[in-house]
Amino acid sequence: MTTTLSSSSRGRLADLAAYAGVSEATVSRVLNDKPGVAAGTRQAVLTALDVLGYERPSKLKRSSAGLVGLVVPELTNPVFPMFAQVIETQLAAGGYTPVLCTQTPGGVHEDEYVQMLLARGVSGIVFVSGFHADTRASTDRYLDLRRRGLPIALINGYREGIDATFVSHDDAAAMRLAVRHLRDLGHTRIGFATGPARYVPVQRRIAGFTEAMADVPGGGEPLVSTTLFTIEGGATAARQLVESGATAVIAASDVMALGVLRAAGQLGLRVPEDLSVIGGDDVPFMSFIDPPLTTVRMDVTGMAEAAVHAVLEEIAGEKVEHREYLFEPELILRRSTAPAP
Repeated sequence: MTTTLSSSSRGRLADLAAYAGVSEATVSRVLNDKPGVAAGTRQAVLTALDVLGYERPSKLKRSSAGLVGLVVPELTNPVFPMFAQVIETQLAAGGYTPVLCTQTPGGVHEDEYVQMLLARGVSGIVFVSGFHADTRASTDRYLDLRRRGLPIALINGYREGIDATFVSHDDAAAMRLAVRHLRDLGHTRIGFATGPARYVPVQRRIAGFTEAMADVPGGGEPLVSTTLFTIEGGATAARQLVESGATAVIAASDVMALGVLRAAGQLGLRVPEDLSVIGGDDVPFMSFIDPPLTTVRMDVTGMAEAAVHAVLEEIAGEKVEHREYLFEPELILRRSTAPAP
């Protein structure tokens, strides 16, 4: 519940001053919209108002510069809510109202969402792992948006010929980090569990995995299982890879890694004593499972901020270089990996 704040509320003035790191007199000047306060200081006080739950005086209320669409494939994989949260926060900080469009099996199609967004006069759209990531899908939908002059940014899934900003996780680098870690632990039979091969990030990861395995002495033919980006898909892939002799499995996502852990238990294998497991993304709670999951962290915050920055700059009429920006991964070591048995 919000509380209306007046300059005579000494206690609240003190709270705001302490949070913003300014004097109570400065807080009072901001609340009364008086001149003589630096822009950074004014913003610090307004942020304190919002964070502490006080309602802004009417003259200080935000005015929205417009709507920006955010299209994500689904919210069951925790990495997508992570992207959505950062993108929505960044858009709101820029004065724009985010419009979240979530796809579900049998639900509203991405193209239908885009038509709804265009009908509402959005100023731009950010796509996260949309049809641009699917090599079987036409790029015409995005070319049409660009012909309209609509600023767009596309996260994870680079496609040639689209004059837009692309923001991607460096999938090849992620594979190098994971394979190198397992190689240093003495593993030679390393498997890779991933989703359908028609997706750009999957293709890049398979290529990176194959290249990295070439540096593993005695690694042999790369072990790759393409299934679904689900817990069940991870479990299915793990069984196939273990049957092929894998002593370690790299999963394309933390969700798939949970499936690998489930399959290991069903096969009577201990993790990490009998089977080492590495996930991908570093979504929340992976440090709390048993054993805590070693994973390759995706820079969700950096990627989301870059996508929003590009869209808002273009909306503002600034010249934006349309290219792909790659973000480096980070290997997070926990307890699901160990020396080869």
